[in-house]
Amino acid sequence: MLYWLSELSDQLRIFKYLTFRAAGAFFTAFILVVILGPTVVRSLKKFSAVAPLRLQGLVPDEEIDYSKAKTPSMGGLLIVFSILVSSLLWATLNSPLIILFLGNMLAFCAIGFYDDYQKVVNQGHEGGISAKTKLLMQFIVAGTSIYFLASIPGIGEYTKDLMVLFYKKAVINNAPIWVMIIFLSVVVVGSSNAVNLTDGLDGLATGCMMICAATFIVFAYLSGNAIYSEYLNIPFIYGAGEVCVFGAAIMGACMGFLWHNCYPASMFMGDTGSLALGGSIGLIAVLVKQEFTLVIVGGVFVMETVSVMIQTSYFKYTRKRFGEGRRVFLMTPIHHHFQKKGWTETQVVIRFWILGILFAGIGLATLKIR
Repeated sequence: MLYWLSELSDQLRIFKYLTFRAAGAFFTAFILVVILGPTVVRSLKKFSAVAPLRLQGLVPDEEIDYSKAKTPSMGGLLIVFSILVSSLLWATLNSPLIILFLGNMLAFCAIGFYDDYQKVVNQGHEGGISAKTKLLMQFIVAGTSIYFLASIPGIGEYTKDLMVLFYKKAVINNAPIWVMIIFLSVVVVGSSNAVNLTDGLDGLATGCMMICAATFIVFAYLSGNAIYSEYLNIPFIYGAGEVCVFGAAIMGACMGFLWHNCYPASMFMGDTGSLALGGSIGLIAVLVKQEFTLVIVGGVFVMETVSVMIQTSYFKYTRKRFGEGRRVFLMTPIHHHFQKKGWTETQVVIRFWILGILFAGIGLATLKIR
């Protein structure tokens, strides 16, 4: 919206600069979350928007931190609201990419909100959406978003290409669109659920999301610049640079939310925020053709997801074979494993942030190792 000011006068041409608008989106989202946070916390408490503890019924009661039972959930509404307002203010609204990314975020947010709302109303995990229904809804949203992405002239053609790490050119060109929609939907839905699984300690998912968003802002900027993309041998995605504004809004909103979500958290983002953030980052990776790089950059999210998959599979296998389920980790997602090993919650969070920064650096390094 503010971009239009640049059309009024040469003195306002600064609003044309992508970097200025990205910085504006970052600070706008940050300030909105910080200022509105206390009001949102009071409102959530007023409506008793407190989700059940994740570990309740899974571990002995003495191992559960019941002090968090009074912490309101669904704080993701504040994150999504701030990203939406910031993007509408600072992005070019005639860009189909911005409209698509905002729609994708809101749709994932709606799924998470409905799940959180059902848990609050029924005061139990069984009151939320069933896992199969939630997954189906996520795939519908992701598939629809990718279909529209593939329909955008000058951009959609890259949707049919598959690029892998360390190769300059696509290993598969012009694949059947339905095949790519399925594959790319898995990427987006996997990213969404990975962030959701990581959201288990104060500030953990929020901090890692900041790092991930900052990294993909760089990817979007480079992919949207014809000179840099040619130099780095990555696809030139026309208009991808505009997504930097959206990514900066995500980063700013997460930093602002960390103000309220750091230990001890005054509110949690819940599925409302985690599904929306994960789905958004996944779609950015799809846009800039860095689907496999997302596995590296989001290494912490991958660790959390894989730990759950290993634990669940091994437990079911051993129970079927030996009559008693056995575990690989003390508890999953893996951040709980380290807690049971004696790490404090703050130690786990900070150390996982450090890992997130290292993974992001490796992901960026792949731009030159081709």
